[in-house]
Amino acid sequence: MSAETINGARIVLETLHRLGVTDMFGYPGGAVIPIYDEIYSFPDIKHYFVRHEQGAAHAADGYARVSGKVGVCLATSGPGATNLVTGIMTAYMDSVPMVAITGQVGRPFIGKDSFQEADIQGITMPITKHNYLVQDIRDLPRIIKEAYFIASTGRPGPVLIDIPKDVQTEKISMTEYNKLYEVPIHLEGYDPTYKGHQGQIKKAATLIKNAKRPLIIAGAGVLKSGAMDELKELAEKAQIPVTNTLVGLGGFPGNHELALGMVGMHGSVAANNSTEEADLVIAAGIRFHDRITGHPDFFCKKAKIIHIDIDPAEIDKNVTINVPIVGDLKRVLSEINTLVEPTTHEAWIGQIREWQAE
Repeated sequence: MSAETINGARIVLETLHRLGVTDMFGYPGGAVIPIYDEIYSFPDIKHYFVRHEQGAAHAADGYARVSGKVGVCLATSGPGATNLVTGIMTAYMDSVPMVAITGQVGRPFIGKDSFQEADIQGITMPITKHNYLVQDIRDLPRIIKEAYFIASTGRPGPVLIDIPKDVQTEKISMTEYNKLYEVPIHLEGYDPTYKGHQGQIKKAATLIKNAKRPLIIAGAGVLKSGAMDELKELAEKAQIPVTNTLVGLGGFPGNHELALGMVGMHGSVAANNSTEEADLVIAAGIRFHDRITGHPDFFCKKAKIIHIDIDPAEIDKNVTINVPIVGDLKRVLSEINTLVEPTTHEAWIGQIREWQAE
């Protein structure tokens, strides 16, 4: 390839490189050989060769959870693509940012039951935030940028890009690629809410002030928003015990005097008793999973519930909410902390200590 031209496979890697991707997980196959040929030209991108495509998806998922970056996985068409599905579904259920790139048969062969052809776009539509079938090499820079942006903003999640093999080998000029890359991202209708409603935040602060038996249930949203310090500040300032969901572990220090451990089916006695007796529950970035609530009609029946989440679809989905706040958890908790006054709940904490002792 001359210095003046760039093919679709190199566009994929060049764009990922410009977006800051340094690691990817994959397994080669015929429909992604052009991308693998170009990987050698990108020493700043480390490729981890898995032994099965499902391992690539799970590795990208785990990488994203630990690093806070977008996980990237790569697989070939047909069975290679379908082997990613379980890992993509895992990332979708747990709101993990991931970009899954799959090879596809050449454009003239799509829809003709060609060798190792699968409609991976249709298969993954219910388990991705968004997905793409690339039909034009000139769309590649925009699509990769959009996929990365969608995966990592708002409520994170996986995005799939399906790239026909002939798009990977097609070429455009480097000048045209640079112009295409520089076009700003514009996604009609995609506008996550980051700033919480001021009226709802004031209502939440009032409820916290008047509560006698408050409880915080901290979910994965604490980690994804980076709201660990804000959560700790609220808990310590208002002396509110904190219990975590399974995927929310790590969002609050487990050795803290206000930490109750996990809640729900696999949770501690103190945590579950607290949900039964609390008069106020602050649900911070949780989805009220059935393994937490049990029968939702009987969950936190004595409590008013404040639910803070960036995804409005989670509000009132499983449990009726008294004060919903849609927004970025870190920002919302920071604003609540400015309104909440220092207080104590000695009787409530004493009761929890008894449950812990038992």
